Order: sequence, then structure tokens, then C-alpha cells
Amino acid sequence: MKQNTIKSNTGARKTRKRVGRGGKYRVYAGRGMNGQNSRSGGGVRVGFEGGQTPLLQRMPKLKGFKNPNKVDYFAVNVGVLENRFEDGDEVNIKTLIEKGILKKKKALKLLGNGELKKKLNITVHLASKSASEKVEKAGGSLTVLGAISAKPDKKLK
Repeated sequence: MKQNTIKSNTGARKTRKRVGRGGKYRVYAGRGMNGQNSRSGGGVRVGFEGGQTPLLQRMPKLKGFKNPNKVDYFAVNVGVLENRFEDGDEVNIKTLIEKGILKKKKALKLLGNGELKKKLNITVHLASKSASEKVEKAGGSLTVLGAISAKPDKKLK
């Protein structure tokens, strides 16, 4: 058997009705007597519902814009770190998850709300000026990894 000899079963392929050409459909060629669809070029556009407001127009429209590159930072205040960590502790994503402050891996931003008196070694992606000043004033160290992109190939440390 070759591909050029394969035939479909009888009745599987039905010839389409060729409307508007006379022939066996007689006078009106299968289009009916009068009306919009009997004329050449007649018919209605896609989505037309006979004068009723079409479904697409009735649907509510989306407003606004969703930025696909937005990075969702988890904000941590220095006051929270003061209460939860001991003097000389390491503060990063893993330790924040262990302490129950952070639920899952997220980019971190350190904010300066609250007081900090303990020496902490903090590693975050971003930090505000007031937060970095408070960490230095307390005698701790702050490592800023830098802003991360929203591209999936870059993973959190």
C-alpha cells in the first residue's frame, strides 16, 4: 500500500453545497427567495446578534496594567529583627523562614521602622537608607545583594 493509493471510506467525504450557481438547487440555488443572505455579498458580520447588543460589548472591560517584570519584595523592619534575633545572629532568607517571619522564599527589603541595638549580620536584596544607618550604628554588618530581575532564570540566594 502506498500513500497515493489510500482512499477514504465511501460517505466519509461529502461534497459541499456550492450555493449560487444554479444546477440541481434550481431557481434560488439553496439560498431561499429574499433577504440579506440571498444576495451576493450578503450576510452579517461576525458577532452580529440581530441588533441586540453583542456579547463582546456586554462583557466588562479590563482596566489597568499588570507588569510581568514586577518583583515582589518582602519588607522586614529592623524592629522585628530586634525582637526575634539574638546578638551576633545571621539574618537571611533561611533564618527568617526558620523563625516564622517569612513563609516562603522571597526577595527581601530591609526597612528602618523601629529600633535596633543588637549586632546582626544581615543579608538582604535591598535596604533603605535609614535601615542601613541603624544597622551600622548598632555595630552590625549589612550585605546588600542588589535588586533582582523578575526573570525566572535568576534564583534567590
